[in-house]
Amino acid sequence: MFISFEGGEGTGKTTLIQIIKQTLEDKGYEVVLTREPGGTGSMLAEEIRDLVLNPKFTHVNEYTEALLYAASRAQHLDEVIIPALESKKIVLCDRYLDSSLAYQAFARNLGLDFILEINKYATKHLPDITFYIDIDPLVGIERIKGRSKFDRLDREKIAFHNEVRKGYLELTKMFSERIIKIEGEQTIPEISIFMIDEINKRLWIK
Repeated sequence: MFISFEGGEGTGKTTLIQIIKQTLEDKGYEVVLTREPGGTGSMLAEEIRDLVLNPKFTHVNEYTEALLYAASRAQHLDEVIIPALESKKIVLCDRYLDSSLAYQAFARNLGLDFILEINKYATKHLPDITFYIDIDPLVGIERIKGRSKFDRLDREKIAFHNEVRKGYLELTKMFSERIIKIEGEQTIPEISIFMIDEINKRLWIK
């Protein structure tokens, strides 16, 4: 099973993924935890991550940004995600294709057609479930104020993050059979219980 986790800044994705991973491993499943941009176990994808999120690059062309994400994702698929799925492992991915759609297609105004075209390889390997954690960007940004490091996208203005959220909400309508929207102002335990219940339903079906 391939499960992705989406949302803006400060949604608690990282903490939730760790809880889900531990719960599934306690049940005896083999789990691979990875992330995007980059990919745990892919040196090239991680190098692209360092490049595309580096805050010293202040004037990145939006097409360059989108293409770098797509390149990283293709490498990530080949080196991490596909081999894990072929080995019957559960893949938990912190961000995937929907991030490119929300951030680049919607917030950067590049359009769905362009982003889907450059990510054609990824569209052949979509998650079984995508959890989208929805939260007001003002709340999310407030939550991450204590971070020691902020990447290039963290530093975008609130208007940008509002557009990202609008993009995600559109995606939940377009891909309602795959994307499950969760209210992000619930507690971490409440969200994790809901996620585990949804995953268990699908594991039983499989």
